[in-house]
Amino acid sequence: MKYEKIVSAHVKNTGRCRELLVPDSVVYLEDFSYRQGKRKLLYDLIAVRKGDLLINMDSQAPNKVAGEALEKGSIKLPSMSELTIIRPEKVYGDSRFDFYIKDKNGERGFVEVKGVTLENKGIASFPDAPTERGVKHLNELVRAMENGYHSYVLFVIQMSGMKLFTPNDVTHREFGDTLRYAAKKGVHILACECAVTPDSLEITRTVPIELNL
Repeated sequence: MKYEKIVSAHVKNTGRCRELLVPDSVVYLEDFSYRQGKRKLLYDLIAVRKGDLLINMDSQAPNKVAGEALEKGSIKLPSMSELTIIRPEKVYGDSRFDFYIKDKNGERGFVEVKGVTLENKGIASFPDAPTERGVKHLNELVRAMENGYHSYVLFVIQMSGMKLFTPNDVTHREFGDTLRYAAKKGVHILACECAVTPDSLEITRTVPIELNL
């Protein structure tokens, strides 16, 4: 017997997600029925299927898995050795970066994490909506680097099986241009994909980057 029920769910993602949240798509929800507290909705949207892909939709998850990977040392940061300090949510200038880091040699740096849910034929891209905040972060990373810090942008691709990562110039050309500018200035651009299940997300491997598509 097939049972259907229409429910409302909180979408923990600030992007447009137009290519994901389409009629008849299969989605995965977290149920808060027994721990609702002051929540207005009983469900969170966690993941969605797009063809053979399972894509994590939680915009807070990339920071969590990036922090775990930095702690374990499974993400290798160019120009820095073993990290001794990993401090989240660090203010620098007019921005708040996701991580302040320091290695055993005293080298300091910042890591800004961007979650990626947009995919087309095995190519992941960011952003899926214009992001002036993202442009601001890139420019601030350049300034930090000019002041002696190491600067990193880490794109956490919330799916697996990607061939390539590239900036989404069609949606926000300014972000793509600023990313290319930051790379030329020496900001390190990294992209990693994840193993995704309905209730887990884990960074698995780096993905090649093409900045000039």
